[in-house]
This record gives sequence, structure tokens and C-alpha cells, in this order.
Amino acid sequence: MMRGNAVSHVKVRARGLRRAALLLALTLVGATMATFTQPAIAVTPPRVGIACTTGVGGGATTPIFNLTTKTGYISLPDGNTAFMWGYSSGFGAFQHPGPVLCVNAGDTVTVILRNTLPEAASIVFPGQTNVLANGTPAQPESTGSGAITSLTSTAAAGGGTVTYSFVAANPGTFLYESGTNPEKQVRMGLFGALIVRPSAVPSGGAAGSVASEYANNRADSRFNPAEEFMVLLSEIDPYQHQAVENGKSFNMNNYHPRYWLINGRGYPDSIADNGASWLPAQPYGALAQVGEFDRTAVPVDQPGMARYLNVGTEDYPFHPHGNNGLVVARDGGPLEGPTGEDLAFEKFAINIGPGQTWDVIFKWYDAENYSPSNPVPVTVPSLADQSIGVFYSGSPYLGTKEALPPGIQSVNQCGEYYIISHNHALFQITSWGTNMTGPITYMRIDPPTPNSCG
Repeated sequence: MMRGNAVSHVKVRARGLRRAALLLALTLVGATMATFTQPAIAVTPPRVGIACTTGVGGGATTPIFNLTTKTGYISLPDGNTAFMWGYSSGFGAFQHPGPVLCVNAGDTVTVILRNTLPEAASIVFPGQTNVLANGTPAQPESTGSGAITSLTSTAAAGGGTVTYSFVAANPGTFLYESGTNPEKQVRMGLFGALIVRPSAVPSGGAAGSVASEYANNRADSRFNPAEEFMVLLSEIDPYQHQAVENGKSFNMNNYHPRYWLINGRGYPDSIADNGASWLPAQPYGALAQVGEFDRTAVPVDQPGMARYLNVGTEDYPFHPHGNNGLVVARDGGPLEGPTGEDLAFEKFAINIGPGQTWDVIFKWYDAENYSPSNPVPVTVPSLADQSIGVFYSGSPYLGTKEALPPGIQSVNQCGEYYIISHNHALFQITSWGTNMTGPITYMRIDPPTPNSCG
């Protein structure tokens, strides 16, 4: 495993007042988040990590979700905005992407869709079987001539409703998205994540563990629930969105994305907290905050987990620096052979295809145990010869802060590391040509506890 050094070479360039405001906000990484009133997630969502929406009705095993199609705008890293469609929670405000729906395996899930758009809309649930629509099997819809208009039953334009239900049989990571004119409606933003957790500790699971600590029904899929993150990758062709906003047609032969997003945001917004006040319609951050994996801990320390989802039109080779990941599941199914043998494999870049989901377990530790008492075997350049980034602590050692040159501003709190993660198709980490934007985030590694981190 590669040793993750502090990211002293990264420069964040301010772009106008919005960038200046964001830079100030970054000083809050690790501090208390601003009040978040979006109804789409929990009343007090976690500052980082997955912010689940749970059912608002039904019993413990029969959650009910209300989703409403809405229109709105999102902020883009180059200062532009994009007109979007989206699923909101209940009758709440527009948000992008849709709420993260969290249920347990075996739950009978009900999703009531209310459609306010000027055309019929729907939801399909890839990976779920025997989906009902208004109590009968969901069916494709077609014109009188037999042309398919929707992959599933729809809610009519201008206020129509449809009620879907299914049994979430298998734990894993899944998408939900529009099945109606998907080349338009999914591109416009009608999508979200569905997380199905195990209903019980898998056979052979660790004593004292709980079901939510496992990615699936395998005992070797255990992770630390406090270090669980979502990487939902998407794209935007602004010309398509402009055409839809103006009620005009768009020739999909001309489709060409200019923006790529992670959890509905581009960098540097992507590393802001869940519910950042200046992103009211984009509630989900993508910063991964973990502690150093303790290889000597008793009981055994647990790794983190990232849930990758792709609603774009091509492969996204996502590239977390500083550590390999163990791919334990794809498309909601554990990687195992016909007799249950483990087929999980390590991967440095996560090549996630269109419509796919990958569950990846990861650890970070300093393989060489470098510290001031065990220094790196190279000469650290003097500060005069360094390009100081806003995340650098002044020291290459985890948990150590040193003085920085006069005039240098740092958001580093306690000597933590920041290691970049990004889409490795480099032309996609741009926003209409603006470099170092798009699907980029960081993994923040905090020093061992007790520490002075916020």
C-alpha cells in the first residue's frame, strides 16, 4: 500500500467571490457544519459520509418513501448554473441528485412518485425483481403502434402519481432512475442511490458485530460504518439542459457532456460538508474522512467502504491516490463463486461502467511508520523551495504541524493528510475547459486519537 503524503503541491485557485467564499468555508472542514434544513435527508445529517433518507411511513420492515419530480438549478464550478430535473423527498425543495434511500434486506419498500413535470415520468429499480406499480406488475408502456415510450409504469404529466413496491431481497448498492425517455430524463437528473443493508449479521460474522457493519451477506464484507462514503458519478451537456428549459427538442446525436460531477457537485464544492449552506440544492458532499487503520488493534480494526455508482454514458476510471481498494461487490451482488468462494480483488483505479455500482473496501496506513523519530529517508526541501497548498500542515508527518511562511493560509487543523481522488479520464476533471474541477474529492486521514482535530 502506498504511503499517502500530505498534499503540499495542490493549489486551489480562487475564482471570483464565489471561490473566495468557498475558501473561507473550507476552514470549516472538520468543524461544525451549518444548519441544514433540506427535507431530503435526516434532520441532523452527518457532516461527511452517506446521508440516508429513511422511510416516512409504514412499519419497521415496510418503509414508505414519497418522491416528487421537481425542476431547479445547480451551481457549477466555473460559475455557471445548470437547469435540472430531480426527485425531491416528499414535497420538499428541488435537490440533485435524488435522496439516498436506505432500507434493509427483506423490507417491502414502497415508493410513491408524484410527477409535476410537463411529461410523464417514472422510476425503475435496477437489481430489484417483481416490482409492482399500483399493485400490479410494473410493465413497459408503448404507443398504439407498439413503440416503447417507457420501461415501466408512469405517473402522468402535471400531477399524476404512481406507487411502486418491491421486496429488497439482496443487500448492496443500487441505482434508481427514470425509465421514461431515459436518454433525456436520466441526463436531466432523475436518478438517485438505493442502499440495501443486511438484515442480520452474516453467517460467520464477528461476535458483537451488527448487520449494518457488513456490505452484504458475506462475513468478510465487514467495514466501519463511520467510514462509509458515496461516489455517484454523472455528467451534463449544457446544450441539452438549455433546450429542455426552453421547451425545445434536442438531437441526441449531438450529445456531448461538458461537465462531470461527483454526488451532484464539482470540485471544490465536492469537498464541502453535506448540506453546505451555499449549495441548497446539492446536499451531498464527497469528502472521505478516515482514521489511520490500526493494524495492531484489539478487537481488530475495520476498513472504510466506498459505494461507487455511475449514471453517465461511458466508463469512469475513478482513481483514489494513496491506497488500493478491495472490490467486494458489483451491481448489488457479492463477488463470489458458485460455491461461495471469495472472488474479491484489489483495484487501484475503479473502472466503473455506465449503470454499474461497485462496493469497495479500503484501508489507509503509513506502511513505513514515518514520524519525526523515524524520519523519511530523503531530504525534505526547505519551505522556500516548496509550493505550499492550503491543506499542508508544514510537516510530512501525520499529526504534526509546523510553522508556515508568513502570508500562507492553511485549513489544516491537526496535521491530518489530504489525498486526492479523481476521475482519471483527465479531460473529465474540467468544467467546460476549466481545469481541476469536476469529479474530484479528497480522502482526509486524521491522526490517531486522541488528537486535536475538530
